[in-house]
Amino acid sequence: MAGDLKKVAYYPGCALEGTGHSYNRSTKEVGKALGLELVELKNWNCCGAMEVKNVDPQVQTYLSARNLTIAQDMGFDTVMAPCNGCYHNLKKAEYDLAHNPHAAEVTERISKKAGHKAYEPGGVETIHALDWIKHGVGEAELRQRAKGKLAGLKVANYYGCMYTRPRHIFPEKDQGTGSESTSKPHFMDDILAAAGAENVEFPLKTACCGGAHSLSDSDISTKLVLNILTTAEACGAEVIATECPTCHSGLEMHQVRAEKVLGRKTSVKILYFTQLLGMALGLSAKKVGVQENLSDPSEFLRRKGLG
Repeated sequence: MAGDLKKVAYYPGCALEGTGHSYNRSTKEVGKALGLELVELKNWNCCGAMEVKNVDPQVQTYLSARNLTIAQDMGFDTVMAPCNGCYHNLKKAEYDLAHNPHAAEVTERISKKAGHKAYEPGGVETIHALDWIKHGVGEAELRQRAKGKLAGLKVANYYGCMYTRPRHIFPEKDQGTGSESTSKPHFMDDILAAAGAENVEFPLKTACCGGAHSLSDSDISTKLVLNILTTAEACGAEVIATECPTCHSGLEMHQVRAEKVLGRKTSVKILYFTQLLGMALGLSAKKVGVQENLSDPSEFLRRKGLG
């Protein structure tokens, strides 16, 4: 993990400028509140997400690598990507370029056509928003700043499947004390606990939400999300904390669909961890974009003293 995370390159990715705008807003506001500076990549492009990767994985590697080149050209050795898909794809590009000669050859060829130098692996480290706050600030300072503002809030922390899989593209994880775990991730738990939240034991932290199938097979996605929602409630959670815009949107949309199509109503609220952390730091619900979420947790937050 890079040393100084007080000022890092920021790669929002496509979702945070669309359906995940409240994640973008709350991430920036939390950064300001904690004295962490984000410098957005100039002229960044889509990381390739699912669509390009399914058509040509080598082109997807190039698209992700170009963003790393931009970060390097801007003088950064660390880029923070809060979206699980973007984070995963940038990490995968780094791995592929170091281990797959064909991927390196394609990236070299396209880079030359595009008129810029090809990215060489090892120049930039991609981190997640959880790494950024966990290592850039730390729990001791969060505990001091939040003063237990989330006390009494029962939270199920949902990481999604792309935050830890496949394990080999995340060499910094599973390195013992202080590192993240791929089998039992805990960084979000640690951060929200420092702000006073009560984290419930939640066995589906890294279960798939069916995000990739939302359009091709909505019924499967709804059933996968419903499993996550009902399990969180069974564990005693009032809130599911998220750290991925695709997962977050899927949980909200399919919570509504589960009630309409399957007649299964759940009441657990869905909020980005940055929204919860922002409110714990004294920011208003509006400031962290709660009004932009699909579901409206306003009344619940007021009851909890967070509105």
